[in-house]
Amino acid sequence: MDLLKQDSEIWELFTRKEEYDGCSRDRYDRFPYYRSRHRDISVPRASQMLIENGYYCEYPEAQPFAICLTHDIDTVYKPFHSKGLEIINALKNRDLARAGQIVPQLRSKKCPGWNFDEIADIEESYGARSSFYFLALEEGDSGYAYAIEDLKQEMCMLQDKGWEIGLHGGCEAYRDLERLQREKQRLEKTLNQTVNGYRNHFLKFRVPDTWELLERAGFHYDTTLGYPDCTGFRNGMCHPFRPFNINTNQEMEILEIPLAIMDQTLLSYMQLNMEQAWAQTERLIDAVERHNGVITILWHNTYMTGASLRFYRKILEYGREKGAWMTSCGEVKSWWQKSGMRPPLIVQGARP
Repeated sequence: MDLLKQDSEIWELFTRKEEYDGCSRDRYDRFPYYRSRHRDISVPRASQMLIENGYYCEYPEAQPFAICLTHDIDTVYKPFHSKGLEIINALKNRDLARAGQIVPQLRSKKCPGWNFDEIADIEESYGARSSFYFLALEEGDSGYAYAIEDLKQEMCMLQDKGWEIGLHGGCEAYRDLERLQREKQRLEKTLNQTVNGYRNHFLKFRVPDTWELLERAGFHYDTTLGYPDCTGFRNGMCHPFRPFNINTNQEMEILEIPLAIMDQTLLSYMQLNMEQAWAQTERLIDAVERHNGVITILWHNTYMTGASLRFYRKILEYGREKGAWMTSCGEVKSWWQKSGMRPPLIVQGARP
């Protein structure tokens, strides 16, 4: 903290000072990138300052950096009429095989979003693990899309294989402690175990209020802090960090594992084609590698088809080529508690 405070601009970036009082927000009550005065967020300036001053991380098995893989489960069902349209289009294209695959799914709720096992199998083939964040809403709540109890078997299967389950907070949870606690308790009751990790629906977040609520609700880490409308490093960090609360002038207990890349950001908000999206993704991964950091990637289960699935596989392939530690936020949190970012070594000015 003392080092970052030496540069006022980086300190304001790191603490997200511009988001405190009276900042302009979008229709989802989010602070968007286009309203920030910090323009080049493809460079993790706060992490860069720390690394240049001798701070470093030691990842398991001497891996040079980490890729945090995450999935927000916004929906798991596909409407009947949507499947019917797919059959019609397949028949128009004389793709009888495709039409035949869809017909048995007409009465099933499980396709195509109920693909958690398939996602885990893909990641396992690359030596990777990931985090899945599930909504735990009651019917009638804004954003309700499925009953969390229906997914108990699938979630337990993921946990048994070594994947992490976290809470995907509902539309109002980021600013409502009672809702936040209620959703956490519902997910924990379904899993029969404590839930430590969090990301909010639509990336809704208020600095520093949401961090304060998450601490009070008993979460150990958050991974919401990223822009919906632009990839990059929202507060200049490509490492996990404990937020500094300007209002209390104190470091907080909760760990933030900042989000850098979301599928919808690349392909919808930024409207990049696949080549442009890959160039942006490659650039950010390379930047994190140079800074011995952690890059968090969000890929929704509904994007695990066609070209977007091939794109995700390309991320996994690139990470494996570079020797990255590809894992869940929960594993990164546990590692950070034990090791974290280490201060510069004095003896001979070199690492052991």
